[in-house]
Amino acid sequence: MDIQLEKKKGLQPKHYGYLAIGILLLFLGWKIVFGNSVSTYRTEKEKLSINEVFEGKFDDYISINGNVAPITTIYMDAYEGGRVTEKLIEEGSTVKKGDIILKLENQALYEQILASESNLALKQNDLRSTKLTFDSRQVDGKKSLATAEYELQRFKRNFEQNEALFNDELISKEDYLKSKEDYELSQKQYKIVKLQTEQDDALRKTSLAGLDTDLERMKKTLTMVYQRLDHLNVKAPADGQLGFLDAEIGQNIAQGQRIGQINVLTDYKIEATIDEHYIDRVQRNLTAILERNGKEYTLRLRKVYPEVRNGSFKVDLVFTAEKPTTIRTGQSYTIKLQLGESSDALLLPKGGFFQSTGGQWVFVVNSNEKEALKRSIRIGKQNSRFYEVLEGLEPGEKIITSNYDNFGNAERIVLK
Repeated sequence: MDIQLEKKKGLQPKHYGYLAIGILLLFLGWKIVFGNSVSTYRTEKEKLSINEVFEGKFDDYISINGNVAPITTIYMDAYEGGRVTEKLIEEGSTVKKGDIILKLENQALYEQILASESNLALKQNDLRSTKLTFDSRQVDGKKSLATAEYELQRFKRNFEQNEALFNDELISKEDYLKSKEDYELSQKQYKIVKLQTEQDDALRKTSLAGLDTDLERMKKTLTMVYQRLDHLNVKAPADGQLGFLDAEIGQNIAQGQRIGQINVLTDYKIEATIDEHYIDRVQRNLTAILERNGKEYTLRLRKVYPEVRNGSFKVDLVFTAEKPTTIRTGQSYTIKLQLGESSDALLLPKGGFFQSTGGQWVFVVNSNEKEALKRSIRIGKQNSRFYEVLEGLEPGEKIITSNYDNFGNAERIVLK
């Protein structure tokens, strides 16, 4: 009699093998379907900007914004301080060199002028008195010299006569010696008077010359003070336009204070700022183009300022020939600054992707335009429209050029 075997319940050893194979198949399926989701980003194609890479001429220029300014600006500082009594010309008016713009008054300066005039008058009186004193001494000296000369001649004649008589033994020796001593004394006195007269003449010349020099110096000082008085009339230093005037009637102006400026409008320049990225390539005499109303105007880069502020530096450009007829101070223009010669290159249109990648990589769209893959590239020069591609792309390939910020760390973009 057969014995019926009871069927075992639960997992048998052979079931573990089937279960492992099932789990492995499920894992492989999940990996295939969802394995790339971490690095994949799905988006609608219409929301993106896609451009094709192509070969063409690369114009090595940058677009910069500049403002029109006068070719020269002359600042007006107050030569003399004072209170504004009259304002003759308003801001924005055209002026000629020498036109009086402001009138000032300075009581201290007026008092200084009076003191200088008084000192000059005293010096002139002193000089006049000194000249009279020297003239009087000169006359007295000449009289003394004439008297000494007369006495010398008289005593000389008497001595010579007595000498002859003494030799003939007609007079006593005492009379002879007395005449001799008188003659010798008159010689010494003559020499003394002559020396004193000569010294007085020399002193007169040097003293009067010094006094004349002092007088001329005081006259020049007074002239300079009068010039300071003229500086109370603030005048235009050149022909041009009064750009601004920081002065009102009754206002006290300090010496050396800046009160205005004159814009010389014989020509214009354009002041522009350039990103510091280009500082090594921007230099004097580069050519630039300004387009206005369908017409191009050529400019030359005249000056590069060395200081960098807030990531940019300043330059000045001037027109080389014709300039717009409607040009006015303060107008803004966009200018193309040529940095080098045009050359054949692989061109990538500019877009927001550069801010996200720094130009180190891009998303390249495949041929069926269903997806885009991340690829490293190398970019060279750039202008306002294109990047110069050096490595990583081929002509005809399409690139997502819009901003990549929403893509996160994705390395594959699925286009719907």
